[in-house]
Amino acid sequence: MSTQVPQTVPQEEWLRLDRQICFSLHAASRAFNGVYRVILKDLGLTYPQYLVMLVLWEHGETPVKRLGEHLRLDSGTLSPLLKRLEAAGLVRRERSARDERSVEVRPTPEGAALRERAEEVPRRIVSATGFTLEEIGDLHARLDRLTGALDAAALQESPGRR
Repeated sequence: MSTQVPQTVPQEEWLRLDRQICFSLHAASRAFNGVYRVILKDLGLTYPQYLVMLVLWEHGETPVKRLGEHLRLDSGTLSPLLKRLEAAGLVRRERSARDERSVEVRPTPEGAALRERAEEVPRRIVSATGFTLEEIGDLHARLDRLTGALDAAALQESPGRR
């Protein structure tokens, strides 16, 4: 795969905001957050809290470290999220009996019950996009491919690799 930048765009155009794919993704992310804010208000969750609950509903009791891996969040970001979810009575954190260094997180009965109320969220998001399910699947696949490529590029560019 070539790492050369295509030269079909004049050099002076490269630094225009409307040419930055990162900004298009940022703007789309902010728009998603706005829609999620409205939809999740009824559940009493923020978008990051919703993501935590999605992982717990899917996997059940999960070590904090693995939760961070699923969500691509570090412990400094994840800990306050979990603290707020615990204060709301939706999750419980406990030291692992197998490994004292590890903290396990699991939904409480209230957190598990919230899943049923959340089942409508994805349908409402699909509707808000105006995309077909096929278009969403295609976009999802492309974004996964983009994420993988960017992760690989970041590893190659990291100072320790030179």
